[in-house]
Amino acid sequence: MRVQHTEGSLAQAVIRRFNALRPLSEDAVAALEQAILEGLLRAGPGEDIASEGDEVDGVRLVLSGWLFRHKTLEDGRRQIVNFILPGEACDAYVYLLSTMDHSITTATPVVYAEIKKARFEKLLASERTLAEAFMCETLVNSAIQREWAINLGRRVALERVAHLFCEIYERLRPVGFVDGNSCAFPVTQMDLADATGLSVVHLNRTIQELRASGLITLRERTLTVNDLDALKSAAFYSPSYLQLYRRG
Repeated sequence: MRVQHTEGSLAQAVIRRFNALRPLSEDAVAALEQAILEGLLRAGPGEDIASEGDEVDGVRLVLSGWLFRHKTLEDGRRQIVNFILPGEACDAYVYLLSTMDHSITTATPVVYAEIKKARFEKLLASERTLAEAFMCETLVNSAIQREWAINLGRRVALERVAHLFCEIYERLRPVGFVDGNSCAFPVTQMDLADATGLSVVHLNRTIQELRASGLITLRERTLTVNDLDALKSAAFYSPSYLQLYRRG
């Protein structure tokens, strides 16, 4: 569904994230805001905005709401391979490939912008800082996938869940979606189980352990990190792979 241009302020999440990755020039910010205004869309929860096998002819930027990337086996087993949060790109440069190799589904109501290929390429050609920011976004996504591979292959259940909580918190902070030590966490236990490779029962037991230790509070779709340093220690977590804290 097309969104009215009065929601242009939602572009601030994208501007904040990209500025955290690579400082944008004033011209780059203005050009990006205009491109976003021209392509605002809305989707309800549980909608596929891209499916495996689809052809893609542009780039989608998330302005508000949560989505997740996933792959599903023929027998219905699903693996969530990443969450996509406000300010992030769903699929920068994926239009260079023939088709999507995974699906993207909304976890909540979402407002996003779709920038068509020709418009996007013109934008990058005219604004070097924007081209660098989109490349950084792509590289950081690859780094996130490496961390998720370590999560599934080497971290035990408590470390996996604690690591995911740390990552979500750190990804939301630069775009202004953390309030004090709390952030929205509108993810079902089934989704969280599919992201961490755990059964729902094992996941629930792990969350209870993190709660009992006083590290987190998870209530009414809100995550509160009571002791971030201790949570990072429990997860063997370092935010350096997110590249969100530039020197100087």
